[in-house]
Amino acid sequence: MGKVSVTIIVLNEEHNLPDCLESVRWADEVIVSDTGSTDATAEICRAYGAKVYSDSWLGFGAQKNLCADRARNAWVLNLDADERVTPELKDEIINAASNDAKAGYFIARKNYFGSRWIRRCGWYPDYNLRLYRKDKGRFSDRHVHEAVSVSGPTGRLASPMIHQTYKDVSDYLARMQRYSTLAAQEMLKEGRRAGVSDLLLRPPFTFLKMYVLRGGFLEGTNGMILSYLYASYTLAKYAKLWELRRGVCKGL
Repeated sequence: MGKVSVTIIVLNEEHNLPDCLESVRWADEVIVSDTGSTDATAEICRAYGAKVYSDSWLGFGAQKNLCADRARNAWVLNLDADERVTPELKDEIINAASNDAKAGYFIARKNYFGSRWIRRCGWYPDYNLRLYRKDKGRFSDRHVHEAVSVSGPTGRLASPMIHQTYKDVSDYLARMQRYSTLAAQEMLKEGRRAGVSDLLLRPPFTFLKMYVLRGGFLEGTNGMILSYLYASYTLAKYAKLWELRRGVCKGL
């Protein structure tokens, strides 16, 4: 049977971790990087037998690479605390890790908004490369929207994982504040700018893309709310980029 190391980075995730860790009890090891939790996160992880490390925050990509470097197995499955592996997906992961035909595998996600699985708005199948050979893959060194790059062929697993994406609107708005800041900082690092056209046109285009082009209107009120929320996120990150660029220019 292919042995797999599960890696998770966490910060105050006591409400999410029990379901996540329960879904990977089959894994050979679980490695957790805790970046300063003040709740019961560390205790919950240790109760499930996970190896818990207290680390300084390095950014999403670097933090996940740090976790993978500590893995003792050839195969790494990276998870977020709000993700769950189904029994069907578990069987596929173990089978995939039993051979070296691929360097990594993409896994679809069933993304939930509250208790509802959102099939449209561009939320499904939402493939991400999450299972990979440790010696073949690394996460990009980005503050946000990090992804694994592998050297070698990739495949797709048929069974999706469960992703409890947002509990409610308040949960989305709370996380939007952090992620829009990180996204703006990443764009600034890349030398990008935010002009009037970005602020004026990108938010409504985001709404139209999700609500119309990607069928969000078929999700009813949930689709409309999500489309507006993502448009707000788009405005926030470009407005913050505009603000950051002004600060950089003033400092020159």
